[in-house]
Amino acid sequence: MRQELLSLPKGLAEEVSKNLVMVARLIDEEPEQAYAYSRIALRLASRVAAVREAAGFAAYATQKYSEALAEFRAAKRMTGSVELWPVMADCERGLGRPERALAMAGEPEVQKLDKAGQVEMRLVAAGARRDQGQLEAAIVTLQSPELASSSVQPWTARLRYAYADALLAAGREDEAREWFGKTLEADKDGATDASDRLAELDGVEFVDAAIDLADADIDVDGDIDADADADIDEDEDDDEGEDPAEIAAAERASDVAEYYDEDDEEYEPLEQSEADSDVDVEDDKA
Repeated sequence: MRQELLSLPKGLAEEVSKNLVMVARLIDEEPEQAYAYSRIALRLASRVAAVREAAGFAAYATQKYSEALAEFRAAKRMTGSVELWPVMADCERGLGRPERALAMAGEPEVQKLDKAGQVEMRLVAAGARRDQGQLEAAIVTLQSPELASSSVQPWTARLRYAYADALLAAGREDEAREWFGKTLEADKDGATDASDRLAELDGVEFVDAAIDLADADIDVDGDIDADADADIDEDEDDDEGEDPAEIAAAERASDVAEYYDEDDEEYEPLEQSEADSDVDVEDDKA
C-alpha cells in the first residue's frame, strides 16, 4: 500500500493515507463510519488498488455487496492478484446467487490461492451449499485435511465452527457438540461464540448479572429500596406520636452520668424510682 501511495503527490498521499487508517480502525466496530471514510479515499485516489480494496471491504462490512464486488473486481484488475477471490464469491452469496459462488469455487483461480485463501474458499462454498438447502453437501465440503489436522492455524477455529454449525443444522447434535468443543480449544481469541453454543446444547441458561432493583432490598448504589423507605417512614411516624417530655427525660437519663455538672443551675436531678432506692440501700449495707 505504501508503495502505491508514493505514486501520488505528497499532500494527496497523506490525505488518502489518513482516510485509509480510519477505515482500518473503524471497520469492525463502526462499519458505516468506515464506509464513509472509504468513499472519501475513493474520491481522492480511485486509481490506487489499495484504495479500491479498502472501499470494497468497507462496502462488504455494511452489506453493500454489489458495490463491494465492483470494487474487488477493480482491485483484482489493477493488481492481477487472486487473493480477493473468496470474498468476491461471498459477495455473490450476499447478492442471492449461491450458484455463482459455487462456480467460482471450481475456477482455476482457487489453485493459485495460499492455504488460508483455499480454506476461506471452502467456507464460502459450504455456505453456498447451505444457501441452497444442501446441508449434507455443505458438511462434505468442509471435510478436509485442514479440518482433520490437530495443529491450530489462524483459520482453524472458523473452519471447525462452520463444520459444527452445519452438523447441528443437519440434526447431528452429538457430533456438533464434539466439534464446538474442538472449536473452543482452537479459539484462543474468542472469535466465535462456540462456548455459548455448547452451553445451549447442554441446556445451560445464563442469568443476567444485573439485579432487578424492583425485587432487591438494596440497589447497586447501596440505597434502601422503596419497601425499606416505607419501614423507616413508619418508624418516624411512631416517634412523632411519643410524648416530647418523655423523650427529653429519656435522653437526659442516658446522659446524666457523663454530663452531670453540680454547678449547672438548669440541671434538675431525676427522681429515683423505688426500685433504684432499694438497690442503693442494698449497696450501702454491703
